[in-house]
Amino acid sequence: MSPADVNLYLVGFMGTGKTTVGRVVAQRLGFAVLDSDHEIEREQKLTIPEIFAQRGEPAFRALERAFIEHGHPASRTVIACGGGLVVQPGMLPLLQAKGIVVCLHASLETILARTSRARNRPLLEVENPEERIRTLYAAREAVYRAAGTMVLTDGRPLADIAAHVARVWQRDARDFARRAP
Repeated sequence: MSPADVNLYLVGFMGTGKTTVGRVVAQRLGFAVLDSDHEIEREQKLTIPEIFAQRGEPAFRALERAFIEHGHPASRTVIACGGGLVVQPGMLPLLQAKGIVVCLHASLETILARTSRARNRPLLEVENPEERIRTLYAAREAVYRAAGTMVLTDGRPLADIAAHVARVWQRDARDFARRAP
């Protein structure tokens, strides 16, 4: 595989900018861009909240795994992963076997501000969304930190974040392509 073909997987907590940054990076690289949540909604013809309500979180997580295993192109694609996707057992090594993983990071304050108006986040449909964010983040932080290069998205222009992510991808794609069968 050529380094120029290696997929990029953006992971991180909800509200860190994976979808937005993914679009800009994909345009910069000449790649397609997919958002795992949007693709699951399109395929299932249900919203994420509807999937959670009708089938439960475990069913949704199984759909995420199926998407990563065989639901997207194997090359030249930026994939914005749902916030909980990478923390499932076995998912980080699977992503790392398929391409470059970059973790977007933001402060809890920024995440709270970015998610406060969202109605499509079933994990935040609780009495105290701030406490839920803090609890979820604490449970997931170690996996996010182990996922790959972390790129801070707080208070930075989108173009700067995208350029940083593209540089990380370019650097790491060469090594990935050399190791690929």
